[in-house]
Amino acid sequence: MGVSLLQVEDLTKSFGDRLLFGDVTFGINEGDKTGIVARNGTGKTTLLRILAGRDTADSGRVVPRNGLRIGYLEQLPQFADGTTVLEACLHNDTPLTRAVSEYRAATAAADETRIAAALHEMDRLQAWDFEDRLQQLLTQLHITALDIPVSQLSGGQRKRVALASVILDNPDLLILDEPTNHLDIDVIEWLENYLSRSRATLLMVTHDRYFLDRVCNRIIEIDRTQIFTYEGNYDYFLRRRAERYEALAAELDRNRNTLRREQEWMRRQPQARAGKAKYRIDAFHDLKQRTQVDYTERNVNIGVDSSYIGSKIFEARGISKRFGDKTILDGFTYTFARYEKVGLIGANGVGKSTFVKMLLGLVPQDSGEWNIGETVRFGYYSQEGVELDPSKRVIDAVTDIADDIRINGGQSFSPMQFLKRFLFEPADQQKVIGTLSGGERCRLQLATVLMRSPNFLILDEPTNDLDIMTLGILEDYLREFHGCVLVISHDRFFLDSIVDHLFVMTGEGQITDFPGSYTEWREAEAAAARTESTKPQPKAIVEETKAAKRPQRERAPRMTFAERREFEALTAEIDALTAERAALEATFTSGSPEEIRTASARYEALLPELDAKELRWLELSEKE
Repeated sequence: MGVSLLQVEDLTKSFGDRLLFGDVTFGINEGDKTGIVARNGTGKTTLLRILAGRDTADSGRVVPRNGLRIGYLEQLPQFADGTTVLEACLHNDTPLTRAVSEYRAATAAADETRIAAALHEMDRLQAWDFEDRLQQLLTQLHITALDIPVSQLSGGQRKRVALASVILDNPDLLILDEPTNHLDIDVIEWLENYLSRSRATLLMVTHDRYFLDRVCNRIIEIDRTQIFTYEGNYDYFLRRRAERYEALAAELDRNRNTLRREQEWMRRQPQARAGKAKYRIDAFHDLKQRTQVDYTERNVNIGVDSSYIGSKIFEARGISKRFGDKTILDGFTYTFARYEKVGLIGANGVGKSTFVKMLLGLVPQDSGEWNIGETVRFGYYSQEGVELDPSKRVIDAVTDIADDIRINGGQSFSPMQFLKRFLFEPADQQKVIGTLSGGERCRLQLATVLMRSPNFLILDEPTNDLDIMTLGILEDYLREFHGCVLVISHDRFFLDSIVDHLFVMTGEGQITDFPGSYTEWREAEAAAARTESTKPQPKAIVEETKAAKRPQRERAPRMTFAERREFEALTAEIDALTAERAALEATFTSGSPEEIRTASARYEALLPELDAKELRWLELSEKE
């Protein structure tokens, strides 16, 4: 077991009259990579905010280790108006960011006294390469400029800027709320690899099941206001959770059988009731209360059959589309077949959403034509969400479309009955739409799409904000859906579960049709890249590459004054750390158990610090 970073003791939090979690206790140890799993509305984000110090509990306490530095990535990061990317990455109030901000401010003010103090602090914190490291990290996250305003970035780009800011600060505990939302798949895979290799202690909420499975070694579930901990990855959690529910169901059956026997005992000889053993009467009432627990899970009941779809679906004939110099499609031709399920993937900005909007007739093509069958009835789930008046009630979203909903061969539902299938109880149906959580809005949009019984579903990022349990139900529904499906998603598990093949938008208007799942496509791409890298290069190219590299080494830049001071300081620091390491190693062979425990904790922290300083020393020594 690692060193304890944070302990949660008897934590309770309510929202209005609804209890989110009660008297929960758990700990986070150094090196843990923990995922939190729960249904929407059960308090996942609230728990993260309490642990990060952004919210307070009703009772209980959070006990961090002395000096614990926490980095927190919000689900929807907010930045001040006019903030640039660099300024956004400096907004964290940490010694490193304060030093960089003060140095920039002192230099801008040309204040020699402040500059001297700022130089000393920059030297002390080894902060001179902060902007270089930030630029490198942002480049890996597909953000290429530090001086552009954050207001000009998309939601996904803002999330990446906030992510870079949190990672670069290198906190002791990294708390991430839905870190994969609105990210490209390749960025998700980069983050997955980074966190898997990192020694960082991690606590996160995410609905990305591959991400959970490959990064986390521990799962915490919030279920019926209680906390359940599983020491393993997401796949292990699923197995143990199923076993837990089987055990609960078996215990409930035993209790009910016992209750029947005790009820008979209570009913016998009423005139002797007063003489019955009081402890047995008390035990009967306690048992009766325990048997009234309902362990059945409330799930979304999608269960809407598609309307009949004919053999002719639609044809795309020579579809082309440009926006200025940007080509979205260039002569795209394809004939859809009945019951086809296609995933549409590609980097942000290549035109995935524009493609489906052209298919729906929402955006006109420049040339070519769509030939759509007469029986086709589209259902469109947009990542922008339903365009509803946020001041209206949930029930209005359905009654504005129809007062009588007929699905599954003419079966009739009232709007209230239909909304209950999507977990909106009568009281929830009176809520104002603007107060709904992200998951509730997603469920409401699903309801408004499916109430029309479409036979061709177009889903643009349907997994954002849906909890894992609802995602599983949606996947089961789509697999059995008797119609066509076209889905845009960054959720790899979701794509692997549903699609038969992929449209891969590679840019410049080109679409490649890949016959397989997302994982199969990724493996094929990796195999192709390996083959390409092993190809022998022509001799002329090899010589040209060598020649290009020689002058670069000869023109290596000399040290700056600040780098010279950093280099000298590093030499002394490395000598001190090396001596400390030798002393700790000696303690392992001759120290007491308590001394060895203390030395072991320091040794684990010292090694990465020494590695980092030696690496930086080598970088600078090349300029010497």
